[in-house]
Amino acid sequence: MVEHHPLVVIGAGPAGAVVAALLKRRGHPVLVLEAQHFPRFSIGESLLSHSLDFVEEAGMLPAVEAAGFQTKVGAAFAWGERYTDFDFRDTYSGGRSTFQVQRGPFDKILADDAARQGVAIRYGQRVTAVTLGEGGERTRIEVLGDDGQAYALTTDFLLDASGYGRVLPRLLDLEAPSDFPVRRALFTHVEDRIDDPSFDRDRILITTHPTWRDVWFWTIPFSDGRTSVGVVAAAERYAGRAPDLATCLRDWVAETPSLARVLHNAVWDTPVRELGGYAANVKRLHGPGFALLGNAAEFLDPVFSSGVTIALRSASLAAPLVDRQLRGEAVDWEGELARPLKAGVDTFRAYVEGWYDGSFQDVIYFENADPEIRRMICAILAGYAWDLRNPFVKEPKRRLRLLVELCQLNSAHPA
Repeated sequence: MVEHHPLVVIGAGPAGAVVAALLKRRGHPVLVLEAQHFPRFSIGESLLSHSLDFVEEAGMLPAVEAAGFQTKVGAAFAWGERYTDFDFRDTYSGGRSTFQVQRGPFDKILADDAARQGVAIRYGQRVTAVTLGEGGERTRIEVLGDDGQAYALTTDFLLDASGYGRVLPRLLDLEAPSDFPVRRALFTHVEDRIDDPSFDRDRILITTHPTWRDVWFWTIPFSDGRTSVGVVAAAERYAGRAPDLATCLRDWVAETPSLARVLHNAVWDTPVRELGGYAANVKRLHGPGFALLGNAAEFLDPVFSSGVTIALRSASLAAPLVDRQLRGEAVDWEGELARPLKAGVDTFRAYVEGWYDGSFQDVIYFENADPEIRRMICAILAGYAWDLRNPFVKEPKRRLRLLVELCQLNSAHPA
């Protein structure tokens, strides 16, 4: 007999763990299928303030706070000798401090807390095929365990929170091309041994390359004396560079003096990884008996650390809709999930595009900025991309264009 579960979630990462806990708290039995075993490596280590709102909603904040992760109060930006920082505790949309986390233990904490709340999680289980139910039939899921055993189960509703695995987009032909340029990231963890007194461990440091403004670095310090270091550049920027990943990354850092000073004592003791062509999109976020969450649906770019926040926002939006559908109520998935989620994603998109064309960098590095406008921009950097009270959220492209023009005018004609 094929086993049946009313609700199945693919993926035990942040979106999967949080949506499973939210639905369990609403009284639904939940089965999570996770292809890997936790803890496992992942990037997306600098959490935005808004992401903790959803962790708290799922009852998981005490476990995260007790873990001893590095406190994060905001973000710092450096370009040559220019330096500016933003405080996420004081934004137009409110705010709070957050954390910089190694994703292996962080994701395991969320998954373990979901299990503590009664969610069933099976690790080492890869979904190989999905047949959507039609005409009242249940959705059928084919699974292969890492013990080599294959089995099938059915469900009334299926949520895909598989992240970069993008299980349902692949299996159901939902993938759509992204309009973002192909970029490549190289990254690793180092024993940082940072002795620069100006370096703030309570902030992610984003550094612009001195020559190419579309090339940038992240420096994310952890509480154990280690730091995540990465570079992001368009594919063509790698032409002629060392094929060895570790050499290539260290060469990038060496030609960026302000960052090289910060990392001059670092011990490069971990293999360098790469991720390329990561921008992704889908034809639709939902269908009969299923919905996509987080990176399984769309991923923009790592520059403002928005991935986890978008994933958790999608989990928070989806949970009450699944609850209502399983109770037999009508749900407008387009109006209640897809469009609201897309609104915030499009806000992030406007500022990501502005970062790479240099216009938003002109705003970030502008001196003598109006304090209230900085608080509005800080709110977006802290993840509050759905707060329509913020003019830079409500009309992101137009407002950013006007702000860029104002910054350029004042730079050309200083008071």
